[in-house]
Amino acid sequence: MKSKILIVDDEISILQSLRGILEDEGYRVSVATSGEESLETVRKDFPDLVLLDVWMPGMDGLTVLQELKHSFPQLPVIIISGHGNIETAVKATRMGAFDFVEKPLSLERMLVSIQNALEFERLAEENRIWRQKATGRNHITGKSPAIEKLRAEILKAAPTNATVLITGENGTGKELVARMIHARSLRNHRPMTEVNCAAIPEELIESELFGHERGAFTGAHERRRGKFDTANGGTLFLDEIGDMSLRTQAKILRIIQEQVFERIGGTRPVKVDVRLVAATNKDLRKEIEAGRFRQDLYYRLNVIPIHAPPLRERLEDISLLVEDFVDEMANESAMGRKQIASEVITLLQQYSWPGNVRELRNFIERLIIMTPGQVIRPKDMPQDFLAQLSKPLRQHDHFQYSTLKEARCSFEKEYLLRKLEEHAWNISSTAVQIGIERSHLYRKMKALGIRENNAARPMR
Repeated sequence: MKSKILIVDDEISILQSLRGILEDEGYRVSVATSGEESLETVRKDFPDLVLLDVWMPGMDGLTVLQELKHSFPQLPVIIISGHGNIETAVKATRMGAFDFVEKPLSLERMLVSIQNALEFERLAEENRIWRQKATGRNHITGKSPAIEKLRAEILKAAPTNATVLITGENGTGKELVARMIHARSLRNHRPMTEVNCAAIPEELIESELFGHERGAFTGAHERRRGKFDTANGGTLFLDEIGDMSLRTQAKILRIIQEQVFERIGGTRPVKVDVRLVAATNKDLRKEIEAGRFRQDLYYRLNVIPIHAPPLRERLEDISLLVEDFVDEMANESAMGRKQIASEVITLLQQYSWPGNVRELRNFIERLIIMTPGQVIRPKDMPQDFLAQLSKPLRQHDHFQYSTLKEARCSFEKEYLLRKLEEHAWNISSTAVQIGIERSHLYRKMKALGIRENNAARPMR
C-alpha cells in the first residue's frame, strides 16, 4: 500500500496542486490549512510523512514541527516555504526536519525529497527490527525430547495467523517462545510489541493497550497511540494475561473478533491487523472456575496451545544451557571465559530448579562472579545450594508433582542415582542388580539426564 502524506499549507492553491500531483504518483493524501488542524489530523490518522509550510497564521510551521517531533519523533517532516532563508533552514533541520524545500516548488525536487524521506524511515524501521532481533535470543537451547517437541510445535504455529496461548511456570522461557514464533512468521518484517499485563496497574492497562485521546483523563495532555496501534501489521505479545482484569478481557475479546478498537476518550473506531500471542503461568481453567477469567476469551486465545516445559523435565539440557550462559557472560564481561567442571554439572542436575532456566542462569552468573579461579569446581559451590542437594533426591515428596509423568521421572532418577552410587557407578553390576539390560540402563540414564562420566565425586 502506498504511503500516506499530510500536506499543511494555508494557501489553497498549493494544497490542491500538491494533492493532485502526489495522488497521480499513487500516494494517499490528506490536507490541513492550519497548524492546529494539522496536529489534530496527525493524532486522528497517523500519516507516513508531513509536508509542512513555515508561514501560517496562528501556529506557525516551526511550532508545529516542535510539537510533532515531541509527540511523534519518528514521523518524517519536510518543510516548505516561500520565505526561505539559511537561518530558517538550519533551525528547522536542527529541530528534526528531514529536508527544507523552497517555493516555488520544483516537482522533481519535491518527489525526490519525499522518496528519500520515506526510504530513510523504512531503513530506520528495519534497523529497529534488526536491533530487536539482535538484542534477544530467538532460539531455545536443548536436545531433550521435551524441547524437540516444543520446537516442532513452534514451527507448526509460526507461519499461521492463529492466536497462540503459551503456558508454563515462571522462568521457562515463554517470552522466548513468543519471539521464536514471531521471528518465523510472515510478520517478522514488523517488530513484536510486548506488554507485561502483570506489571501495569489496572487503571493504566487500557491506556497502554488502546491509547487515549487528549483530555480523556487527568494528565492526558496529548493523544497517545497504544500497543495495538504500534503492533499493527506485526505481533502483540501479552505476557501474564491471567493477571488482566475482566473489563480489559472483554475489550481484548472484541479486538480478536473484529480487529477494531477505540482509544480511551475516543469515538472513532481504529482498525488494526495484529496477531496475538499470549502467555501465562496460571491455570486458566481454574481461573475460569473462580470467575477471574472469561471462558470465551480463553477459547479465543487457546487456538494453538503451546506448553513451555519446566527445567526439571529436561535436566539433560542443563549442560548445554550452562555452556550458553558461560559464553554469553564471557562476551559481556572482562573476566574471560571460565570453565565449569563436569562434577558441577552433575550437582546442578540433582536440583529441581523451581525458578527454572531463569534461576539457573542467575546461579551460573553468581558462580562466575564469585569464583576467583578460571575453573569452577564443586568446592566453589555455595553452601546454601549444596545443603539443598542433601534432600531433594533422597527425601523427595513425589506427591508434589501435578502429573504422573513428572512423579515417575523424579522417582526413577532418585532410584537409579541411589543404585548407581551403591555399586560405585558400575553400570553392568547396577543393571544386573535392578534386573534390566545394560543397554536399557544406558538409555534410561540418558533420558533422565544422568551422565556416567559426570558421576559426583567426593569433594576435596
